[in-house]
Amino acid sequence: MVRDLLIATRNRKKKAELQEILAGWQVNLVSLDELEGMPEVDEDGTTFAANALKKARTMAELSGMITLADDSGLMVDALGGAPGIFSARFAGPECRDADNNAKLLDLMHEVPEAERTARFVCVIAVAIPGGEAQTVQGICEGTIITRPRGQKGFGYDPLFIPAGFTSTFAELGEDIKNRISHRGRALQAAKPLLQRLLNTEG
Repeated sequence: MVRDLLIATRNRKKKAELQEILAGWQVNLVSLDELEGMPEVDEDGTTFAANALKKARTMAELSGMITLADDSGLMVDALGGAPGIFSARFAGPECRDADNNAKLLDLMHEVPEAERTARFVCVIAVAIPGGEAQTVQGICEGTIITRPRGQKGFGYDPLFIPAGFTSTFAELGEDIKNRISHRGRALQAAKPLLQRLLNTEG
């Protein structure tokens, strides 16, 4: 039986990525745009896990649906872990992906190749209305290049080459990216939890 799963995002690219990763599952993904009156959640936590849990619990209570939320970002060693939880708004509250990428490149313009290590981190939280909430994490190590490459993906994908590859996330096909990405790894870790909750909750 196909079960509904609310994903706490309005990002269509993120929904498409999740649909690709969850292909074959008996799950119908519902985004916040498909429900009326769903508010924005202030992501004021100090960690990816805190933000993911807050979004999942809030939307589960408001919707009455099992809810999956994620918080993810890029952590660059040369920048002390920045942009981290501020990845989506690194260049300002109304910034675009291109603005974030430009700021990152500007801050790293003197960083040598050997010191451009970074990782994408994704924490996924799954919450039941009035019940439990749990988190899992996925990490993808890599490096930051000096100029954008590729037209696929979103966010910092044109600047990030995952470890063991020579192409950026924005150059890799979806099949490869979804298998090795931080979000793909987090979803694989969440699979047993999702299967249990979606099979047992009415």
